[in-house]
Amino acid sequence: MKFQHIKNGDITLRVAVQGEGPLILCVHGWPELWYSWRHQMTYFSERGYRVAAMDVRGYGGSSKPVDISAYTLLELASDVAAVANALTDGPVILFGHDWGAPVAWTTTLLHPQKIRALALHSVPFRVATDVCLLDVFEAMYQDRFFYQLYFQEEGVAEAEFEGDMQAAMKIVYLALSDGLESDKPKSATFLEGANEPADYPDWMSAADLQVYIDAHTEGGMRGPFNRYRAQRQDAIENTELRGKRIQQPTCFIAGSLDPVRHFIPGMDMYATAGVECDDFRGTTIIDDVGHWVQQQAPEQTNAALDTFIKGLE
Repeated sequence: MKFQHIKNGDITLRVAVQGEGPLILCVHGWPELWYSWRHQMTYFSERGYRVAAMDVRGYGGSSKPVDISAYTLLELASDVAAVANALTDGPVILFGHDWGAPVAWTTTLLHPQKIRALALHSVPFRVATDVCLLDVFEAMYQDRFFYQLYFQEEGVAEAEFEGDMQAAMKIVYLALSDGLESDKPKSATFLEGANEPADYPDWMSAADLQVYIDAHTEGGMRGPFNRYRAQRQDAIENTELRGKRIQQPTCFIAGSLDPVRHFIPGMDMYATAGVECDDFRGTTIIDDVGHWVQQQAPEQTNAALDTFIKGLE
């Protein structure tokens, strides 16, 4: 395992790199790090691939600009493209989880010659429109708490998380993986009503969680929360992306208990994961697993990814 620092204009991106061979580039979501892909890095580097996992801007060892506008999908996709170009002249395979999935597919749409294939985790591809999802969530959650709406006011969520980062990270990873509290009043806070688990599961040790606690304590939470706030700017900026479908080979992997699956009440978002992809290679739903699928079920996730990649040959 080696770390490289790659520039994209004024932004510096820390990238973990392991192995030699064709490049697989991994993009994490909220509130994660390159470390979220540790199991995939080991697995595929042992099978003849060079695997890179970046700290997305705002996280870990990468730059943390203050402005919300620095966290649009277009800006984050430019980082992914910069990393890919710095590490290889050839096309890359992209893995994206949580917010890393939209960042990965935005990169794919903007730089189609650079991306060989796309593996999305937890968040399925949807064609861009002029509708901001925040407006949809505001209509659906008028009288109830919804975390993305709570994150919108600058400084509020930061103060809650940074006030007790250890409890916040433990709750996010270990208590909310299988479901978000949906009955809280609109005035509630993110951590309100959530119980900090006493024990650690097999898939995440105290030492693993401490990696996230330390990184977010040092770097703060403004960058991670700004990604949620940038969604309104996305809806304005994404004119070039509207209506575009993914043409590269694509697969989707998620846990059966992932709360993203039912963000829109009455709809199973995973049932139509490939409907807007032109070369969709299939969905893998892993039973009894929540949101952190590649960490909670690394063997099943790696097996699905391995099958997908072998099908590209």
